[in-house]
Amino acid sequence: MLRQKLLPTLPKNEFMILPESIGRYWKEPKHEVDRAVGSLNNFSIHFILSGSGYIEIDGEAFLLKRGDAFLYFPMQQQRYYSSQNDPWDIRWVHFYGSVLQQFLTERGFHHFSLWNVQQLTSLEESHEKLLSKTEQHSLLQLSLLSTLTYSFLMEFTTNAVPRSNKKTELDNRIETLLPIMQARASEPFDLDYWANSIDVSTYYFCRLFKRATQMTPMTFVTLCRLQLSKQLLLDNKLMPIKEVAESAGYPSISYFNKRFLEHEGMTPTEYRQLYH
Repeated sequence: MLRQKLLPTLPKNEFMILPESIGRYWKEPKHEVDRAVGSLNNFSIHFILSGSGYIEIDGEAFLLKRGDAFLYFPMQQQRYYSSQNDPWDIRWVHFYGSVLQQFLTERGFHHFSLWNVQQLTSLEESHEKLLSKTEQHSLLQLSLLSTLTYSFLMEFTTNAVPRSNKKTELDNRIETLLPIMQARASEPFDLDYWANSIDVSTYYFCRLFKRATQMTPMTFVTLCRLQLSKQLLLDNKLMPIKEVAESAGYPSISYFNKRFLEHEGMTPTEYRQLYH
């Protein structure tokens, strides 16, 4: 059986988070989802109330039961399916928002993993309220739907704990490096150095890093450098742009201006003038 509400994606909106679909599958032994990489551009949370099913990670199937959950980031490959002998009762929310990547990353939900929900009843109640209000109002009350989706997300992030699997240790190697890499982002980036620091090849380091953060090492360093430059622009309003660029790790002021404009939609000078 299926209960589901679909909503159109609004590319330009004023909300931190909005739902794209909310639903529930139960008593459906043939329920199966198989999506290729890049086919779905939103986040999703799924959690199991009863029965059992499976999720595949790199070709390996993991059994899921009551209280288990999984979180997908945009563009990830997805494959999960119900047990035919013990069909699951599974609920989900697909959602989107421009700041969600950073929001989830800062709370430790920055890589694909399996989770276990400690307060399942609270999460179920939050989901039911969101689903019911979406069925009643659809797009007529976006502010309410955004609030309820955020409430559901917070219920998940405050009650979910990682479910151990063989990838946890590998991903933890990257997690311990992130604050160190951020602190040293202004230094010349040396991929070999960082790979050697956890005793893996550069190729495997890049794979681990992408899986843990959904971005390449260089993209992460670039974002850290830009964050530092923005802080310098505001905290030291008399510092020349050239010094800001050099302090953030960009010896070339023209390249710094180019990257800043690409990410912020304005030049460093315009950014400083706007916020001062």
